[in-house]
Amino acid sequence: MTSESLVNRDWTQIVARLGGAGRLEESARETKAFLRARVVANAVDLLRMIFAYCLGARGLRSTAAWASAVGLVDISNVALLYRLRQCGDWLALLVGQTLAFDAPKAARGRLIRLIDATTVAKAGAIAKQQNKLWRIHSAFDLPGERFGFFELTDEKGGERLDRIPVVKGEIRIGDRAYLQPDRMGEILDAGADIVVRAGWKNARWLGADGDRVDLLAILRKGEEDGLIDQPIWIARKAGVPLGLRLVAAKKSPRAAEAARRKARREAVKGRHQIAKGTLDAAEWVILVTSLEP
Repeated sequence: MTSESLVNRDWTQIVARLGGAGRLEESARETKAFLRARVVANAVDLLRMIFAYCLGARGLRSTAAWASAVGLVDISNVALLYRLRQCGDWLALLVGQTLAFDAPKAARGRLIRLIDATTVAKAGAIAKQQNKLWRIHSAFDLPGERFGFFELTDEKGGERLDRIPVVKGEIRIGDRAYLQPDRMGEILDAGADIVVRAGWKNARWLGADGDRVDLLAILRKGEEDGLIDQPIWIARKAGVPLGLRLVAAKKSPRAAEAARRKARREAVKGRHQIAKGTLDAAEWVILVTSLEP
């Protein structure tokens, strides 16, 4: 589907998908994107201009000229820019509604948040030589499927599971970088649950008696079934060990081999000898969670 078809041939289907002209008018007024019919006749025409500008190759002036040529609205580029600036909340609402239309029902009414971060090198040769970075921390909310939090730091701002304020009752999901027992405890104390991916040696694993346990031995016992779901405890720097569930699922042979190849490449890149335990654990997806079965 091209940008031209979006603003022309497929426009009727787009309006219907967004709830129809009446619903678009209502939401535009609620978010103050469209308050009264003066230059622009209605919210549908306003949205069509937004599509034409954002999805096409036109600038403000050529978009305004196009709108006049097709009989949509006679508007200047300055007036169009003003209108666009008023539409941020409206567009966010429409995008959220559209993405949530076929959203998964797994949340059962609870907020699920995917926590992650990405880095961007700072500009300038000296900054790059010194590995100076911008780090963007984010939370992606399900099932609404939209970002609900951003924070920008420099390279000193580490990835922390508790960096983002907790919404009571949420389920917070993170990758192996967020296997941080003390911070996981803070999240639980604030009334949330966690699901965090784990590496076989990323934590000090304990049994119910407080003695250290071998995670690889647990994985070997689960070879036949290919699935492990049992209590586990993780030592913390402060406080009692954190009691969680260990959930591990064996990968397909193809996925396991891909994970082993990746581990070998990282060992070569890091100039260290790969441990046999790393290759064994590569056959599993390993999670720890506070959720009940």
